[in-house]
Amino acid sequence: MDSIKQSITRSVIGLGIFAIITAGLIAATQIMTKETIEKQVKKAQSKALLQIISHEEHDNDLLEDTFLLEAGGLLNLPNSKEAYIARNDDMATAIILPVVAENGYSGPISMIVGIEANGKVKGVRVINHKETPGLGDKIDIKKSDWIKQFEGVSLTQPAPDQWKVKKDDGEFDQLTGATITPRAIVSGVHNALNFFEQNKVELLKALPSPQLSVEGDSNGQ
Repeated sequence: MDSIKQSITRSVIGLGIFAIITAGLIAATQIMTKETIEKQVKKAQSKALLQIISHEEHDNDLLEDTFLLEAGGLLNLPNSKEAYIARNDDMATAIILPVVAENGYSGPISMIVGIEANGKVKGVRVINHKETPGLGDKIDIKKSDWIKQFEGVSLTQPAPDQWKVKKDDGEFDQLTGATITPRAIVSGVHNALNFFEQNKVELLKALPSPQLSVEGDSNGQ
């Protein structure tokens, strides 16, 4: 009987130790995986930002020089998001805003819009979308240069009534076989410019370590 009890006890202890070791390994794996994912996300963010603002055009760390934008409003953010400031000698030279174009053909389109202090678009990059391969996905810089047509535009150039695709008698090229997707992007970029115009005093404050919180609706409803 004692031998049976000892055997059971040893088994229970063994299982307990195994469970502890397994739990520890799982926890360690999760931590390492999380760190790896965070590094990859940060790398992807940095790459996208530097496609808009090159190393030579700023002397600060774009990923660290950020401020928080609240959800909703002109930028259509589903939740609070970080925006980025490009600086030279502590002076803000450009803002990179997160924007969601809600009316894509296959759903919302997430992008970032870089806007210079003078109100001109520095660049636009699509971060996430579900648009049709071979058609709407040409908004991705890896697929085509279509997105570059926004570089240098502003609220007044083109004129306000020209902020549409050419099919709608506007200024901007659509994509062959896809009009809904370009319409969404044009609207999203225009919203970003309006948001910048309404909040530029706060956005361009040259603070050493900005921790601004700007309301997403920004009088734009």
